[in-house]
Amino acid sequence: MSMKLSMVRILLAWFLVSVASGSPLFAQSNNGDQSLRGKLEQAIEVASGGQLKIQSVKATQLSTIYEVQLNTGEILYSDIAGDYLFAGDMYRTSASGLINVSSSARQSRVIERLAAVPESEMIIFEPEEIKASITVFTDVDCTYCRKLHSEIEKILEYGIKVRYLAYPRGGESADAYEKMISVWCSDNREKSFEQAKNGQNIPGKKCSTPILEHYALGNEFGVNGTPAIVFPDGQLIPGYIEASRLAAMLKI
Repeated sequence: MSMKLSMVRILLAWFLVSVASGSPLFAQSNNGDQSLRGKLEQAIEVASGGQLKIQSVKATQLSTIYEVQLNTGEILYSDIAGDYLFAGDMYRTSASGLINVSSSARQSRVIERLAAVPESEMIIFEPEEIKASITVFTDVDCTYCRKLHSEIEKILEYGIKVRYLAYPRGGESADAYEKMISVWCSDNREKSFEQAKNGQNIPGKKCSTPILEHYALGNEFGVNGTPAIVFPDGQLIPGYIEASRLAAMLKI
């Protein structure tokens, strides 16, 4: 697990313990017209010094419980008054077993957020006939990212479209960061991407890129290593998957 993700979870754990213990840091106004979101923003965003931010507050199938999505990808649940929060997945019982409601919410969020990213910002390898698409958070220096991309021809033969987003591990401090800027600024991104994946030197270039936005999006999804593969249903699978198994998982 990365230091980044560990620190986020430590901060979140500290925050929840503080709420549970009634720490004065989280004391709320008794103003009756204060909105649920406003109350939660005070308790979460202000009290954490802006390190935790609320992405959305949504009603659940339980009339008195609301889902609170954080910028870290974590989901919390709040009572209707915003006085109590709890972490952990919510399950719905059914005749066939338990259904993870939280997992479904996370996947829907991933689909929604990815849909807002223009394909013009991505590096795309597309087969003649598209049977399925995956989105991959990648680092050009990552060994298993290179292993995955070494099978790109096989992947394309299965009819799988691959959309790459940038995820230099470590952000701006990553060794790969400047290389990925050069790739994204290249007149021929796909060619430069292939060269970088093969360990070749590419001409240094500078321009405005979406790399840090991609990196932030990956962090929001809970990416803590590369490659991280997002399936069409919003499920995120960490690590390398060989082409034949990838096709089977996509039911091709």
